[in-house]
Amino acid sequence: MDIIFLNDLKIETIIGIYDWERETKQTISLDLEMASDISKAAATDDIENTLDYKAVSKRLISFVEASEFLLVERLAEECAQIILTEFEVPWVRLKLNKGEAVRGASGVGILIERGVKPAVL
Repeated sequence: MDIIFLNDLKIETIIGIYDWERETKQTISLDLEMASDISKAAATDDIENTLDYKAVSKRLISFVEASEFLLVERLAEECAQIILTEFEVPWVRLKLNKGEAVRGASGVGILIERGVKPAVL
């Protein structure tokens, strides 16, 4: 199994539990690793035979911009489920970075893996 990745996808959204977070959009960043067999795409040179990472990014941007979750855990889980179900990806590793949510830290967030991890990466 191969990995298609997408790093540092920045999206503006309402996320957080504090009053100011419910009123002001923050920038989150997503790093994705998605299992996919790219052999047919490599043989045919046809986008129809691979996971279209642009389509994935557009779907996630649309979803995240419209969301207003309290916790990054919920947002990460919802994004992972979109990738698994809508794009038929068997396994995804998703890192959600909420940026400077903690003073003194350059980033804070969550890293999750969902689906069936391929035997060979």
